[in-house]
Amino acid sequence: MKTDVDIDTGTGKAHDPLATLLDLAQRARHVADPVELDFLAVNGSHALAPYRQAALWFADRGVCALSGVVQIEANAPYVQWLEKLCKALGDAGPAQVSALDAPDGFGAEWAEWLPAHALWLPLAAVAGQQAAAGGLLLAREQPWSADEQALLAEWADILRHAWLIRPPAPRYTPGALLARLRLRRAHERAARLPWWRRRMVQAGVAALLLLCCPVRLTILAPGELVPANPAAVRAPLEGVIERFHVRPNQAVKAGDPLFDFDQAQLASRAAVAAQALATAEAEYRQALQQALNDGKSKGMLATLQGKIEERRAETGFLRGQEERARVLAPRDGIALFDDPSEWIGRPVATGERVMRIAAPGDVEIEAWLPLGDAIPLTPGAGVTLYLASDPLAPVTAAVRYVGYEAQQRPDGSYAYRVRARLDGASQARVGLKGTAKLSGPWVPMAYWMLRRPLAAIRQTLGW
Repeated sequence: MKTDVDIDTGTGKAHDPLATLLDLAQRARHVADPVELDFLAVNGSHALAPYRQAALWFADRGVCALSGVVQIEANAPYVQWLEKLCKALGDAGPAQVSALDAPDGFGAEWAEWLPAHALWLPLAAVAGQQAAAGGLLLAREQPWSADEQALLAEWADILRHAWLIRPPAPRYTPGALLARLRLRRAHERAARLPWWRRRMVQAGVAALLLLCCPVRLTILAPGELVPANPAAVRAPLEGVIERFHVRPNQAVKAGDPLFDFDQAQLASRAAVAAQALATAEAEYRQALQQALNDGKSKGMLATLQGKIEERRAETGFLRGQEERARVLAPRDGIALFDDPSEWIGRPVATGERVMRIAAPGDVEIEAWLPLGDAIPLTPGAGVTLYLASDPLAPVTAAVRYVGYEAQQRPDGSYAYRVRARLDGASQARVGLKGTAKLSGPWVPMAYWMLRRPLAAIRQTLGW
């Protein structure tokens, strides 16, 4: 989130700082939009004194502008730390700030977010003027000279005046609404209207009827088209995949080769086992010949026979492993897997899923219902998937089941898995993502509007 200032403000690098200040003051007085004034504060100030980072803060708007940044992420750690720092500085006068003299709790993280030397320029309104407190924070590696501080303080005063003369946006404050209500009631009493013809009564009845209107309880959740009944192809043995015989999304027939394991190690082990079997058989034959004249050798025949069977079983197992090293398609369908180059040379464990074989057209919707939006969904409830690739052709389906236990998603959140069967055939392929609208029961509009606030209140207050 931290950015350096490297923006051409249009003023050029003037040799006379006063001329530059006059030019910036003229631009500040004639800006067409308050956003332009915020941009000029954090980027245009660079013409007066060089700096690396700049931030503009107001008590009612928070951190509203950063140097070199068009869109501010309010939840970014850098922005949150800056807002706390600006609140701590508050209405203090223009002053240099560093990690040594920063407010308590900010010196330890100073080097992570800001350069060594910062300059705080407050923008608080004078007494009698209704304006929120604010300030401009400039930071760089070199200390600020007295001339630069005086010049930037004058520029901050110009900015404060420019914000104050901007026409205030209309605000519907509780006081203004209450005054309008009292004026309306006074006019109605003067006209001596019956109670059922008064505007407030009519508006209240209309609002009550509107809140009682039944609406469908719907929830939006991320969705995806997935195979309904795929055949999982798993690694039959532990080893390294050598090559693939199919490409992603390729149609295959039952019995077609899919991929092969590296058989060098298996062939070596099979050769060793075959040699051990031959050795065991030779020892058995030798002991069998000696048993004709030696009783001790006759007693070893059973042991050698068992050793031969053991070697024979090991040899058969390794030969079977060599046959299983070539994995075949279990059914007709389309091979669904990632880039083959990510699998080749990669060791896999026995039972690890490598790909899936899905029948064409055997598709359904998979949606993830967040915990906070877990509305009652019965089998058969309507689901509409708006694909990101084709939002004008939604896919409709009916809920097949809802997972009973929430699962952790890749982003760290928990959600319930929802599977929905398509209402008809669709040309959309497996893997397309979008937004799924899940339709629940009919509820009053008042419940539809207040469901989330009431849930948040109960979770917070326990009421």
